[in-house]
Amino acid sequence: MSPDSTPPAVRWQLFRWNEWNNDQLYAALRLRSQIFVVEQNCVFPDMDGLDPDCEHFCGYAEDGTLLAYTRLLRPGLKYPEASIGRVVVADAARGTQLGRALMQESIAICRQRYPQAPILIGAQHRLERFYASLGFITQTEPYLEDGIWHVDMLLA
Repeated sequence: MSPDSTPPAVRWQLFRWNEWNNDQLYAALRLRSQIFVVEQNCVFPDMDGLDPDCEHFCGYAEDGTLLAYTRLLRPGLKYPEASIGRVVVADAARGTQLGRALMQESIAICRQRYPQAPILIGAQHRLERFYASLGFITQTEPYLEDGIWHVDMLLA
């Protein structure tokens, strides 16, 4: 798909840990593993024990395929701020602006849930400009985490 493509039709769904079924959970963990472990060649503890306390935001194609995912963390769970993490877009949906739509929707959910809380993300350094275009401001120098350069970014 070309970078100017529009996002595919997506059905957004928000889950708490006990709300999704085994197939939905498996699809989310599989997509996270495909991107973070296989594609990025990064061995790290993806299942870090925080998932049961998070909300999980998913974008599904018309056929039910999971195309996009974020993990939403309440203030105080990982950082004093709210946070959006594990941001992934399936390879088949890249270049369609789906990542931007995913983040805009995730930000809106955090703003609704935690209206007074800033949002802190640990962004991959290569995506710093993308997150800056959404209003995030870099807070740290680049640091190495799990073999990938990151920066902390804040949306006030």
